[in-house]
Amino acid sequence: MKTDIHPEYAETSIRCACGNVVEVGSTKSDIRVEICSKCHPFFTGKQKLVDTAGRIERFRKKYEKFQNQ
Repeated sequence: MKTDIHPEYAETSIRCACGNVVEVGSTKSDIRVEICSKCHPFFTGKQKLVDTAGRIERFRKKYEKFQNQ
């Protein structure tokens, strides 16, 4: 390998907005994220269905004739 061309690799911590801290190895010194596996709805099992502007109702109304066949 060539010398002096690789970035410095060190132990760093990933900090989530929920307060979770994960220690990993990275070329970046401090990593901050908004969501992690500890607070993400998919992993916690507390998924929330966000219906913006009645999209679900419009979809169901549009395709309800196919459901009744």
